[in-house]
Amino acid sequence: MPVIVIGLSHHSSPVELRERFAFSENQIIEALDQIKEKGIAEEALILSTCNRVEIYAASKNNDSIKQKLSQFLCDFHDISEKPGDALYSFYDSHSIAHLFRVSCGIESMVLGETEILGQLKQSYKLALQKKATGPILNRIFQKAFNVAKLVRTKTQIQRGSISISSVAVELAESIFDSLKSQQVLVIGAGDTSEKAARALKSRGASSILVSNRSHEKAKSLAEELQGRAIHFETWEQEFKAIDIIISSTSAYHYILKRDKLQAMLKQRGNRPLLIIDIAVPRDVDPACNQIENVYVYNIDDLQTIASQYLNQRKADVTNCEKLIIKKRDEILKDLNPDLGKSSVILSQKQTAT
Repeated sequence: MPVIVIGLSHHSSPVELRERFAFSENQIIEALDQIKEKGIAEEALILSTCNRVEIYAASKNNDSIKQKLSQFLCDFHDISEKPGDALYSFYDSHSIAHLFRVSCGIESMVLGETEILGQLKQSYKLALQKKATGPILNRIFQKAFNVAKLVRTKTQIQRGSISISSVAVELAESIFDSLKSQQVLVIGAGDTSEKAARALKSRGASSILVSNRSHEKAKSLAEELQGRAIHFETWEQEFKAIDIIISSTSAYHYILKRDKLQAMLKQRGNRPLLIIDIAVPRDVDPACNQIENVYVYNIDDLQTIASQYLNQRKADVTNCEKLIIKKRDEILKDLNPDLGKSSVILSQKQTAT
């Protein structure tokens, strides 16, 4: 049964486009049901993160699956215009190699980061619970998790504790030199926000406030960080003392617009304000960046700092690729001996050239 992946990532599209195709967890559940009900694919899994939106599918109908999935993405999100070259697709051996590269962090904005593996596992768990996967995707994704572990132990591609959240913290340090005297507000107590808060604490932040729509989650995280939880509806009352805001909510609209921010700034004089918006869709109106002494960085902007680490990790990419090709060919042989044989010949030709 042919396997395909279709999607958008930070390699192919800006955040302005990716956020329009992003799925919430509830939307993923709905979309998986629709893919099955419409007969688009026998097996499917949806991965939606800050940096990529991808649908992995196995279907007997290889001829039209790409067009059907592309149209489904647009229809589901009520997008009339086609994404064009921003939407990529890979079939069979190439789709499996792509998944392995994603699981190892080779395709990530921060080369070798490990957050993506947890996100893949969560996406797989969700699809498994919905019985959206089957024998093909189950074996491929389980293999992907094993490959990620092998790459981590056999290479240096994941050297250091680099992730989107820790890169965001380093950006804060580049603006303020030190976090020890800075007051930090974390909006959103999800996985990415939690990691950012922990990184801030480890770098010496003197005060951390945590705000979330679920006050219980905010309290739990704040207690762990020896910080203070504040109600989501009242975080603006704390604004006067805040120097850094890290926002990563699941809102589908801006929670902070330019006019609102400009009015709030009158409370705090001319002190600089750093806003790190790691949410997709974005939490902060990009027009806020036009305000004097306000510095707004979104998920794509974090690439500036991430690039500082690329040279340290690029040296091991070749070793990772060799492991990925080897493991890809192994599973292709298991799934389809003839396809596996063809894939080995193809990879040998590519290596020779």
